[in-house]
Amino acid sequence: MAVTKRRTTRSAAQAAPALPSKDELIRYYRDMLLIRRFEEKAGQLYGMGLIGGFCHLYIGQEAVVVGIQAAMREGDSVITSYRDHGHMLACGMESRGVMAELTGRAGGYSKGKGGSMHMFSREKRFYGGHGIVAAQVPIGAGLGFAHKYLGDGGLNACYMGDGAINQGQVYETFNMAALWKLPTLFVIENNKYAMGTAQARASAGELFERGSAYGIPGYQVNGMDVLEVKAAADKAVAHIRAGNGPVILEMKTYRYRGHSMSDPAKYRTKEEVNKMRSESDPIDNLKKLLLDQGITDEEALKVIDREVKDIVTDAAEFANTSPEPDPSELWTDVLVEA
Repeated sequence: MAVTKRRTTRSAAQAAPALPSKDELIRYYRDMLLIRRFEEKAGQLYGMGLIGGFCHLYIGQEAVVVGIQAAMREGDSVITSYRDHGHMLACGMESRGVMAELTGRAGGYSKGKGGSMHMFSREKRFYGGHGIVAAQVPIGAGLGFAHKYLGDGGLNACYMGDGAINQGQVYETFNMAALWKLPTLFVIENNKYAMGTAQARASAGELFERGSAYGIPGYQVNGMDVLEVKAAADKAVAHIRAGNGPVILEMKTYRYRGHSMSDPAKYRTKEEVNKMRSESDPIDNLKKLLLDQGITDEEALKVIDREVKDIVTDAAEFANTSPEPDPSELWTDVLVEA
């Protein structure tokens, strides 16, 4: 497992993990492929004018959320920023409801009133989708506090981007989470460019070390390899569930598209993007492993691909035919009746 920790060296415990079962590997492949195809379709609908506002696609980063969520269990909670469609799908939220929300329809998870950045599912314990950079981080600690207060054995996975890591509220959160030993897994999805500035130009030092002042262990992981992500998440989750407090995982990943659909991404070269896609694509590399190890064959993978495309096509059709919210919805969900 390609994991680095402050003032530690690579050990036998950090060696490449044994392969998961066939069923697990196939599930990782399918889950990543679903996110990829869903986001490609969302990009198409945005280009057709059927999705308004901002739309931040997760294409290229699929291994991060699929690997992390594979280490979670029922009852755990999740919170993230605005590049959130993949997280929703990985949590088990229905493609129909997510796509309908993207198109502002009543069949969406927020009844068409939230859009891309503001979807929630209490049933799946997914608490957003937050449009303000780093705003979800203190809330993630709050969800961790709730797990500890209730004694339910759960933990919170709090995702953030590399662009959020320099926010002051992140450090206030790290301090409190460490002080109270909150069951919170802080996941930094370092896709190198935040909104458009290279991480190397914006952030000094290593991001996984940012919790060291508070005694929070941090690890840097190859976020383009779902198996390495899963192995690192297993280790981090075990540490947290043992009552030892939070862990930081910095996922070195890469987004293929711009920051949002309106971003032409001229701050990097096409050659750089093509190199990442050809050498480090998480789906292609897992597919190669599945075939090289004889775990499955091309025909079986084509069946999965067709199934995923059918799910995404159905979601798009549902979104396009679902009615728009009634004007009366403007006055609902504004206040909570005590």
